[in-house]
Amino acid sequence: MAPAPVGGVPVQPVTYRSWAEEWVAVRCTACGREDQWPRPELGCPCGTVLRIPVREDGGTGTGTALARPAEPSVPEAGPAAGPASAGPHPPGPHPAGPPAYIPLPRTAASPRPSFRPLTIRTAHDAVTAAALYLRWLGFEGVVRAGEGTEGAPYLIDLCGPEVVAQVEPTTRPANVRSVECLWLNGLGASALGVFFSLAGYADDALARADDLGIPLFVMDLTGTPRPVNGAADELVSTGA
Repeated sequence: MAPAPVGGVPVQPVTYRSWAEEWVAVRCTACGREDQWPRPELGCPCGTVLRIPVREDGGTGTGTALARPAEPSVPEAGPAAGPASAGPHPPGPHPAGPPAYIPLPRTAASPRPSFRPLTIRTAHDAVTAAALYLRWLGFEGVVRAGEGTEGAPYLIDLCGPEVVAQVEPTTRPANVRSVECLWLNGLGASALGVFFSLAGYADDALARADDLGIPLFVMDLTGTPRPVNGAADELVSTGA
């Protein structure tokens, strides 16, 4: 189930993010249940975020769901011919219908289970989602180190024995200074620095992170980080 996009309506850039406006009510067409879902967005590593318009009916979005295929009807068996038949036989067994889903064969062993994200509604949720992702990558002992210092109120760090992470939960793209500060923190702790941002990164920050080998991730409101540079892709492939 997901919000249904509206065709022919231009997308809008997100210049100000409000947590209350990032959710849309969607009703499941199969069971009728109504729940809150994040509005779909399209992000770019340059920092631009576009909001995709979805269909709303009186504040309630329209969801789509897979309906269970109808079971084929089988006529009941009539009385059997012959002298031994004393009455009608009970209905015969229904033949098994085609499966609704056929899984593809596994071609390679999964190195770890699928990541289970945490929906982001607040800045605290963003930090928690980043911590869960680092643990999923294999970093142990990841805890909250603090919420920054004076002069950098949005600096939120996570640390572990082998990793130091920074989370930027605002709508401003992370700048090159933040990337360099994270790199210095990693050097001081003899740990890998990992950066998470909700609004992407400035161009000079992307280039500097590539030079320093800092993995960069962009998180959406579902709490799923997405790698945006080569160092992040390599970290996802190899793990901690």
